[in-house]
Amino acid sequence: MSNIYHEITPLTPNDCFMVFDRHKSEFDFPIHFHEEFELNFIENAKGAKRIVGDNIEIIEELELVLVGSNIPHSWSGCESQKKDIHEITIQFHKDLFDEKFLQRNQLSFIRSLLERSARAISFSNETILQIRPRLASLSQKSGFDSVMELISILHDLSVSNNTRLLTSSSFVDENVNFNSRRIEKAFDYMRTNYDKDISLADISKIVNMAEVSFSRFIKKRTGKTFIDSLNDIRLGHTTRFLIDTTYTIAEVSFKCGFNNLSYFNRIFKKKYACTPKEFRENYAGTKTYV
Repeated sequence: MSNIYHEITPLTPNDCFMVFDRHKSEFDFPIHFHEEFELNFIENAKGAKRIVGDNIEIIEELELVLVGSNIPHSWSGCESQKKDIHEITIQFHKDLFDEKFLQRNQLSFIRSLLERSARAISFSNETILQIRPRLASLSQKSGFDSVMELISILHDLSVSNNTRLLTSSSFVDENVNFNSRRIEKAFDYMRTNYDKDISLADISKIVNMAEVSFSRFIKKRTGKTFIDSLNDIRLGHTTRFLIDTTYTIAEVSFKCGFNNLSYFNRIFKKKYACTPKEFRENYAGTKTYV
């Protein structure tokens, strides 16, 4: 990934997790990614810009986000005059919890939480206020007690209400599963051929349905039209091209199946609230380390 720093965290294979509790006046770390999961709490940084995958938002006074493995992320800027940003970062190995361990019924909520974190999860203010004192005291614990408390925190987060997934499914190449072999077949075809001309007639033949029937079918199963579903897949790929390559905006548009540049610019801005050029600048404008 160009212009994105691959962070090697201080975690050793013998550690379970690390907690960084710090006060600072500004964010100074570039967009980065790492294999470890990261739970990041921030307060007093209202107006800062959060970039996670293909999601870019301005944050409020309180922030708590769980970032999955290898998702590019950063926080930058801040309109607060307090100049006392409080940040608690918890990083833990992606294999801290064995897959077989997570299959147990009592761990099902944590398993779901970690799976969903592949798209990064933002938690509500209500949840943050409940969890904040426990995050603050976690760095004071050690040994077995600290591990049990981390598991307890993750469980409480896993059953909390009003969570939001931040990145688009296509950005992380998530497998779409709407409990329908026809829908899965359609999405497999769109993901494989997103850079080509794909019509409703093409997809309908693939799944052996009449065009009108499939059009209703996909809307009922996914809540989106065929063209919206295809555009979401294509837009996810455009963000990768904008981040990882130096192709022009027009080249990115055409390589991802958009043959009309003005149409591409319009739907990109509608989805991401910025132009493709601005999206690229949000990444490319950061410092990098070699």
